[in-house]
Amino acid sequence: MKKLLVYGVIALPLSIAAVFTGCSVDAEIPEELTKEDVKFYVPQGFPQPVYNFAANPVSIEGFELGRKLFYDPRLSRDNTISCGSCHMQSGAFSHIEHRVSHGIDGLTGTRNAPGLWNLAWHQTFMWDGGINHIESQPLGPIANPVEMDENIANVLVKLRNDANYPRMFEAAFGSDTITTQRMMWAMTQFQGLMISANSKYDQVQRGEAQFTQAEQSGLATFRSKCSSCHTEPLFTDDSFHNNGLPPEPTVMDAGRMRITNDPADSLKFKTPSLRNIAITGPYMHDGRFVTLAQCLNHYSGTMYPSSTLDPQLTSGIPLTAQEKSDLLAFLATLTDYTFIQDPKFKEQ
Repeated sequence: MKKLLVYGVIALPLSIAAVFTGCSVDAEIPEELTKEDVKFYVPQGFPQPVYNFAANPVSIEGFELGRKLFYDPRLSRDNTISCGSCHMQSGAFSHIEHRVSHGIDGLTGTRNAPGLWNLAWHQTFMWDGGINHIESQPLGPIANPVEMDENIANVLVKLRNDANYPRMFEAAFGSDTITTQRMMWAMTQFQGLMISANSKYDQVQRGEAQFTQAEQSGLATFRSKCSSCHTEPLFTDDSFHNNGLPPEPTVMDAGRMRITNDPADSLKFKTPSLRNIAITGPYMHDGRFVTLAQCLNHYSGTMYPSSTLDPQLTSGIPLTAQEKSDLLAFLATLTDYTFIQDPKFKEQ
């Protein structure tokens, strides 16, 4: 993966070329991956993950194959939309500034594309939990008619006819046979290593940094009023709740009930992790709120009356103006700049 940059018209030694151009080696050029780069680990204080990589051991070749697949628009019907189209690294792999997902033929979905991190700790995926395994997760958007609108069989044909993919599959799995299972294994290796655990919050927990007074006060407010659903250190309980949002009248999204057909799950959506929350707006399952301040105003206001409303939210969450300000300061400490700038996750 290393590249040699040659400056000027003729090939000069790099040091001499730099004198003539006033340039230096591009710091953005990624180094070749090492085994340490693709080693799955459990961060300090994290619980054990749900997904077990024992049956799908991560390798450099498997990770690189998964990365190529993640950014390949040929996974869509007309070869225009990739996973990376709606999951951008600079926004912690969310769809930056898009209320809902934008897919093939300019079509839009009805839900906000969530950020991707710490996926190996998820028991379910999607806002309604419609997918229950990380290896199956990519199949959802690939088949969705307003996202990628492609048949997995067609995807496999495209990959088999490509000049590079058979070689990459052989390097990753020992033969050039391209199957759905191997494709999902590779994508799981790439996405499963999207570990976000180096925010200021994490550094404070490890004794490497200190909160400001506002951040510390925000943490105290968070723990007393928010942490029952947004449980540390993952900042989600990985469950489903009706958080008092009135349903969008043009969509009437029933949430979890669409999967279970149980009226008790009506208007319940998966609790999103608050990690990287400051950079993953818009917010809520349908992206209705542009700012975090609007989210806090919702929780401290009147809840939409419903038989499935979370009992903890019957009267909302009382928050003073100072508590809201401190909460915003604390939530900003959950941004993991190491993660969103890690060159190994960039499109190559």
